[in-house]
Amino acid sequence: MYRSRLRTTPEGFDQFDHCAFEKASCGDGGFVLESYSVEISPQNVVNSMGSLGRSMTQRKPNEAMRLIVTTFIGVVFGFFIGISFPTLSITKLNFTSAILPLDLKYIEDKDSGSSTQTILNTWSSVSGNSSISKPSQNRNDTSKIWVPSNPRGAERLPPGIVQAESDFYLRRLWGKPSEDLTSRPKYLVTFTVGYDQKKNIDAAVKKFSDNFTILLFHYDGRTTEWEEFEWSKRAIHVSARKQTKWWYAKRFLHPDIVAPYDYIFIWDEDLGVEHFDAEEYIKLVRKHGLEISQPGLEPNNRLTWQMTKRRADREVHKETEEKPGWCNDPHLPPCAAFVEIMATVFSRDAWRCVWHMIQNDLVHGWGLDFALRRCVEPAHEKIGVVDAQWIVHQTIPSLGNQGETHNGKAPWQGVRDRCRKEWTMFQDRIAKAEMAYNKSRGTDPPNQSAH
Repeated sequence: MYRSRLRTTPEGFDQFDHCAFEKASCGDGGFVLESYSVEISPQNVVNSMGSLGRSMTQRKPNEAMRLIVTTFIGVVFGFFIGISFPTLSITKLNFTSAILPLDLKYIEDKDSGSSTQTILNTWSSVSGNSSISKPSQNRNDTSKIWVPSNPRGAERLPPGIVQAESDFYLRRLWGKPSEDLTSRPKYLVTFTVGYDQKKNIDAAVKKFSDNFTILLFHYDGRTTEWEEFEWSKRAIHVSARKQTKWWYAKRFLHPDIVAPYDYIFIWDEDLGVEHFDAEEYIKLVRKHGLEISQPGLEPNNRLTWQMTKRRADREVHKETEEKPGWCNDPHLPPCAAFVEIMATVFSRDAWRCVWHMIQNDLVHGWGLDFALRRCVEPAHEKIGVVDAQWIVHQTIPSLGNQGETHNGKAPWQGVRDRCRKEWTMFQDRIAKAEMAYNKSRGTDPPNQSAH
């Protein structure tokens, strides 16, 4: 059985503390902690307390001085450490809202640095009013909004603020927005132009009424020169050097941008329009239910397809006869469901489909005319040529001259070679895409083919 005995010295509990922490036992004049119980006489306790009081009284001045010196050294050291580092923006620290429930970006002054007192005051205000601010935050928490029917990426917005479509309507910089537009054009016509064809384009634009928004794509980079024409001041001008109309169309005629327009005309610059009236053309398109169309072409030796040749005995035609072996099916191109891409006119709905079919890298659009039928149903009824409003294809190789001499070939030859390659590539992509789709569904491809 163990016993313990505590002896004190004149130094009292100072000696006790020293021994307890350094040795756990002391020799003569100290104390010995042997075990189990402690026997302390009242007199020893009184003596020890007295000695402790005297020891503490003697140490207070030394401890106070040590505290002052330590504090001073710490302040000086901290100051030099602080000025040794570049300024750290507190807004760049990744505090969670639970740790720092305020937006420090609105506190920090980027010009003069943030005031520490401002931050502390704001923190105090937020902390002191946490019971008030939290319910308010919950009421204003927009993360709970999720509307799957909104456009992709806008699901977190309330539907009433979403504007998924736009337009080419020109607006003022002043006044009330509701009073900006005196009229809203119902149709859009685009021309891909070079300044050398200004007379041709001037004549063409004058065939389109104020019901049309005029959009010029400039492949030669010359835009300001067109201000000599009064109509140019209300036209939209987009410029990118040496680009085709299908490059422009893919990038600037997104279906959500042209959504306000019932019909979209995407035309070349080398078209004679003496026998054409745009408003009359629209009437015939509506009358015959055409979703994709073009004006008839004046018969001449520049015609490629019989389908686009103007017929003098009718308003519209939707089918034709071609060379033997060119049409495996009378309802497929080039005998039906076919127009060329030089002067195409699309309804709003048809264009939404066609735009998605245009390839980003196949800029000439060759082969697209044979695929237009995929965007309307039945294609042989909704694609046609308007004979009563006809044009002349002048076949001016203006864009072809924007090419470069390569391997001894003239610029226009390089452009033509690229066009033919794109036709083959586009047909190949269409065939592979359709094959992959049918394979994924486990179905056989439809028995349809076109020239």
